Amino acid sequence: MFKKTLTASMIFAALLSGCDSDSSDNERRTDASTTSPADDVPAQGVDLPYTVLRSDLIDANTQQPFEVRNGGFGSAMTGDPADSRRFYALTDRGPNASFTGSQGKGKKFPTPNYTPRIGHFEVTAEGKVVLLDTVLLKRPDGTLITGLPNSSALGGTGETPYNADGSPILEDPTQPYDAESNPLRLDDYGLDGEGLVALSDGTFWVSDEYGPHIVHFDADGKEIGRINPFADDDRDDYTLPAEFANRRANRGMEGLAITPDEKTLVGIMQSTMYNPDKGVRDLDLTRIVTINLDDGSIGQYLYKQEKNQNSNSELAALSATQFLVIERDGSFLYGGPKGADAANPAAQKTVYRIDLSTGTNLETLATGGDLSQDAELGLTIGGKTLEEVVQANGWAGLAAYNIVPVDKQLVVDMVAQVSYPHDKMEGLWVIDSNSLGVLNDDDFATWSTSSGELEQKMLDSNTIDGNRLYIVPADLSVN
Repeated sequence: MFKKTLTASMIFAALLSGCDSDSSDNERRTDASTTSPADDVPAQGVDLPYTVLRSDLIDANTQQPFEVRNGGFGSAMTGDPADSRRFYALTDRGPNASFTGSQGKGKKFPTPNYTPRIGHFEVTAEGKVVLLDTVLLKRPDGTLITGLPNSSALGGTGETPYNADGSPILEDPTQPYDAESNPLRLDDYGLDGEGLVALSDGTFWVSDEYGPHIVHFDADGKEIGRINPFADDDRDDYTLPAEFANRRANRGMEGLAITPDEKTLVGIMQSTMYNPDKGVRDLDLTRIVTINLDDGSIGQYLYKQEKNQNSNSELAALSATQFLVIERDGSFLYGGPKGADAANPAAQKTVYRIDLSTGTNLETLATGGDLSQDAELGLTIGGKTLEEVVQANGWAGLAAYNIVPVDKQLVVDMVAQVSYPHDKMEGLWVIDSNSLGVLNDDDFATWSTSSGELEQKMLDSNTIDGNRLYIVPADLSVN
């Protein structure tokens, strides 16, 4: 089991990592330690720093060079257990854009060797956000992972990786493609990270959209454990229910949290899974999974979205059963890269409070009669997946078998509260019982045309999208 891999040397390394800041970092923390970051960040938010990954690509819209930025620290966010003014933020697989080329549908990766990473940030007393350290994610042998897709046996959905110029990314870039001697370059350790947990021992858990995989990393970013739905993966400590492998591409395990006692991981899927196939995609049924880290036991619950094909983009724990969920659509308040004509005053960027104790744990239901467990599809009713039942009969079709989703209550509407301009709201930081941090994913400031040509990601005609931290008042108390 993964817990046994936490050797004394790893724990010591984690402790050292917590002391790795220079003296200026320590002084900054001392100066700011008497106040909450909520007191210092302005209502309109504050930008995170970024570096430029490359600036030689030509914007398909302006025909001028544009910047691919790192940035990208918005796919997930969590507080630093050791310091109330510090947080961690996660990148996904790196800059990418949908594209169809010579090897079929896939993604352009303008920086194909990009290593997904965790940034360690601090909010200063002056209301600035500074980057303290970066943790690059690594394989168990210590070599750097990439964000390139996995092979099909481990969750890959056939996404072909392409370079920025549209050529396929190959094992040997100096030679032509050959399925046997020079195949597409894939990475079975590659992650498209979307959920992040920081533990008090200095280690991290990351969930992703490929497998979905949930990977345990030590304080230096080296893999020390893994959970996914693939029973034949010998890297696994525990195995998720097989139906989670039926995730919709690019909409996998988008949120990850851990209970306050650090004993149970809780993950949420972004959208309706392709269970049994993509014919059920236009639904509002999504799934939550819990994993007991002591014995691997699983719980599973349903979450009902406000609109079909919405995105659940983050999960944060308030108690053993109560959690916050970001639920959003993909629109821009001011139109984004598509211009003012695409502005959507009804854009949804919301945070809900849920309580798992109010929903049905699918893993505890007795089978018999119409209820049975399918090895690939999970719980079925009359041979139909839960998704198919809702598609045919609505949620009443599940209620007839006493299956209900978790209750939810609105906590924050970011459009109403701060005129939230971004499309992707993906990070939550529970600062205290009255203050909530929210972070967007800026997609490395890149966007693409419908034909897969890269361009700068704009919020409006004058503003490039970037990671921005907002801190808003919210009632996060737990009875």
